[in-house]
Amino acid sequence: MSAQPQGNAPAVAHGAAGGIAARAGGGAAEGPDEAAIINDMLSGYLLLVLGCISATLVIWRLSTGLSRYIRHVSCLTNDTQTYFARAGSKWSWFKKNVQYSPIFSKRHNREFQLSSAINVGTLPTRLQLVFLLGYFSTNVAFCVMGIDFSKPVGASATVFINRTGTLAVANMIPLFLMAGRNNPLLYLLGISFDTFNLLHRWLGRIVALEALAHTLGYLYRTAATKGWSVAFEGIFKSSFLIYGFVATASFVVIAIQASSVFRHAFYEIFKILHICLAIASVVGLYYHLGPKGFPQIKYLYPVMVLWAFDRTARFLRVAYYNFGSGGGKALIEALPGGSTRVTVTMARPWFFKPSQHAYLYFPSVSLWQSHPFSVAWSEEADSPSGEKLPMDRRDILAMKKTTVSFILRGRTGMTGNLYEKAASCIDGKMVTRCLVEGPYGGMHQMHSYGTVMLFAGGVGITQAVPHVRDLVIAYSNGMAATRKVVLVWTIQSPEHLEWIRPWMTEVLGMEKRREVLRIMLFVSRPRSTKEIHSPSSTVQMFPGRPNIDTLLAREMEDQVGHMGVSVCGPGALSDEVRRAVRNKQYTGAIDFVEEAFSW
Repeated sequence: MSAQPQGNAPAVAHGAAGGIAARAGGGAAEGPDEAAIINDMLSGYLLLVLGCISATLVIWRLSTGLSRYIRHVSCLTNDTQTYFARAGSKWSWFKKNVQYSPIFSKRHNREFQLSSAINVGTLPTRLQLVFLLGYFSTNVAFCVMGIDFSKPVGASATVFINRTGTLAVANMIPLFLMAGRNNPLLYLLGISFDTFNLLHRWLGRIVALEALAHTLGYLYRTAATKGWSVAFEGIFKSSFLIYGFVATASFVVIAIQASSVFRHAFYEIFKILHICLAIASVVGLYYHLGPKGFPQIKYLYPVMVLWAFDRTARFLRVAYYNFGSGGGKALIEALPGGSTRVTVTMARPWFFKPSQHAYLYFPSVSLWQSHPFSVAWSEEADSPSGEKLPMDRRDILAMKKTTVSFILRGRTGMTGNLYEKAASCIDGKMVTRCLVEGPYGGMHQMHSYGTVMLFAGGVGITQAVPHVRDLVIAYSNGMAATRKVVLVWTIQSPEHLEWIRPWMTEVLGMEKRREVLRIMLFVSRPRSTKEIHSPSSTVQMFPGRPNIDTLLAREMEDQVGHMGVSVCGPGALSDEVRRAVRNKQYTGAIDFVEEAFSW
């Protein structure tokens, strides 16, 4: 860029704003070169602000990671962990009122459902809202800063047109970065894909509004002297304008069809159309800017590189884990409650960690669609060929066959079709082709917590089971600070226990499991009291829904070390757990992790 700001970002942005306003105050007086420099500077400041925020989050992630590591190592042989159980008043206030806080009292992940078919989305957290409002306001200010609208329309509108167009293209860089599944910032910043998805949607709306303002500004400038009919006709007489109009139209349609109502009602159509329109917008912009040598083309090149990188990385992931060595074969089992258990044999070893997820492709069910699902279980088994003995590490790895398992709740579209096909087969089982794209995630590990509470609702158990297995094994081997693991699972019917029965049977048979693990099952819709029975003191079953506050308070009475609370399930459950954790911040040291996939 022509000007690279240095030093403290807020101070620089404030000083730059004043300088730009002074330089651009003449509106019509500034020349085209000076206007281009100012537009470049403003775009640079937008990206600089995002870079400074990212750098701050990297420092935050490193410091909290170091704190967890010290706590983990210090508590390996400490059964009381009293020091780490104390709550610091300043951190407790920050977590309660900023880090974990919804906008209002409780609602965050629970969707606003107008009907069974109409969903208008969820609310961001307080911290997310502050960022979104700040970034939106900055873009609005930069679009009009220093433009003297009292000057003749031709002069002031030209500055506005160039400004909004430049900012729209510059904002496409973070827009496409946040859309990628292989976004490197996911791991550098420790931010969930769900949060990046939220930011991606709002950045898309900002780009669409700036592109629309750019196009309307051009039409208004032309109409001011030649009339609206001439302005509209002129768009279709020049390839330069046609391509620009295609890009703007694509952005606007994306903004409309990506709204929660359309996205949830017609997701399969939305996804295909979304990709096609995104490609159309980039192609339109390229031929709008490139042939005339506009400087804004330099912002479009990173966009194209980011998109190509993400698509290439996705293809390589799929190819590596699924092609060859008998990979990509899936056993589909129809389960009670309209769910399916999918067990996929991988072509190569998968180094599994709890809280990972993957995208599944079923070519025989839905050719182009992929959806994210938490990995519920993974294991390796020897598969000797019998032809020769292993001679090196490569031969040993080739003999290992990794299987990964998922639970899919049948709804509409792909998951519903998959369940129906499996249920129609003999014994409710079938074998089909499945491609697994992953693994992704796995950032939230619980080894450093003395007390761990895992809340799950329905198929959200797929996020909790890997943590349970991982923590029990680590405790048995003396590799975790964890001394208490409490799993709270809410299901509608005892039949749903079948979803994870083979895996929990293995967990319940693990060494030292009774010393560290307790399981509480809540059946929200039991058909009779006879269905409710507790197998043992460490595995208990209850009718109704759990009282989150009571359960959390009970565990905190004899809390060991720092407590980690994780939740995965319906939005209402997540919001209840979030509220309970916030209310207990001053009682003891407690962290909150929410696993969610918004779409």
